[in-house]
Amino acid sequence: MTLTTTRFPTTAEEATRRPAPAKGAGLGLLLALLATVVWSGSFVATRGMADAVPPVQAVFWRWTIALLAVAPLAARPFWRQRALLRRHLGSTALASLFGVALYNTLVHQAGLTTSATNMGMIMAASPVIMAGYARLGGERLGPRRLLGMAVAVLGVLLLVGDGSLAIDLSAGDLWMFAAALSFASYSALLKRRPPEIDGLAFLFTTFVLGALMLAPAYAVSLAVQGGFPATPGTVGPLLYLGVFSSAVAFFAWNKAISLVGAARAGIVYHLQPVCVALLAYALLGEELGLAGGVSMALVLGGVALGSAR
Repeated sequence: MTLTTTRFPTTAEEATRRPAPAKGAGLGLLLALLATVVWSGSFVATRGMADAVPPVQAVFWRWTIALLAVAPLAARPFWRQRALLRRHLGSTALASLFGVALYNTLVHQAGLTTSATNMGMIMAASPVIMAGYARLGGERLGPRRLLGMAVAVLGVLLLVGDGSLAIDLSAGDLWMFAAALSFASYSALLKRRPPEIDGLAFLFTTFVLGALMLAPAYAVSLAVQGGFPATPGTVGPLLYLGVFSSAVAFFAWNKAISLVGAARAGIVYHLQPVCVALLAYALLGEELGLAGGVSMALVLGGVALGSAR
């Protein structure tokens, strides 16, 4: 399901900013790569079960499974800091709305009508939106960052236009842009999280609040659309999303940050569109094509240029 130059969903604060020992740097980068690959697989899993599981039901069960997976480790810090979490319930609930409830629902909705490759590459341009939030917050954007934003936007436009700037957006592409906006909003809110709140307790709280927010929509979807069959093709992806994308990947990302720092780990995250495209080709048979390859290069280059210090 976690959120430096670009904020990513993570349960760790950037308190560990000391240079990583040489012997731990390699492990840290490997763990960052593991988290990136797992998160990339979530787009493939979402696209694979899109026709069988209604989006709201898929997201509700994803976070229910994630809660069960995280609870054994998160229960103690959550209980210990319950008073502190209660004082900051409003901002935490807002972060949960954008990062847990809305973002994932929009991703699953996008999976109905666009490819996993498009989903991954449109999400790779979300740092452009984050930079916009930073500018509104008073942060100065230098020429290199602005150039990187422009290159990334060009790559996304070529992607959704199938190699042309004559844009013909599918409904899924529009949903995915909305998802990128939601995730960027969540990332901006993370910067306002009080540092004294334990990262794991915060993550668990957002999971709980997100599941509660989704419960009414889940009930309506169940009444109108009916349930979905519990088959390997539906249960397997849900377990992957709940256990691996929403639990294992966050823990791997945490450890990576503690070993190499958020900046170096964030560089690895830029490989996500490549991972998504390769997984979609191998598992779903999606073809990238020349236009997709050029778009991927532009998005990756623009994000890397714009986020470099």
